[in-house]
Amino acid sequence: MIDNPAKHVSANVFKVSAKSSPNSVAGALAAVLRERESAELQAVGAGAINQAIKAVAIARSYLKTSRLDLACVPSFIDVEIDGNERTGISLAIERRTHVAA
Repeated sequence: MIDNPAKHVSANVFKVSAKSSPNSVAGALAAVLRERESAELQAVGAGAINQAIKAVAIARSYLKTSRLDLACVPSFIDVEIDGNERTGISLAIERRTHVAA
C-alpha cells in the first residue's frame, strides 16, 4: 500500500489532491510504470492538477535509470465528491521505452 502520496483507488489509478506531495506521487507512479504498461492520475481543482503535472515531470526523471519514459494524455472526467458532480482531469500515463538521443 502506498503511504498516501495520493488517494489510492486501484492498482494503477491514483487520486491526487492539492496537498499531495509531487515527489511521493512521482515515486508511486514510477513504481507502477516499472511493473505495468499504464497508470492514471485523477485530480479535481487547480492545486490538485498542478501537483499531478509536477508528479508526471518528476516521474520521468525517476524512470530514466530504468531506461523508461512516459507519455501523458489528459482528458476531462466527472467525479462525485460529497454527493456533488465535479469536473476533473484524468491523466492517462503510458510507459515508453526510452530511446537515447
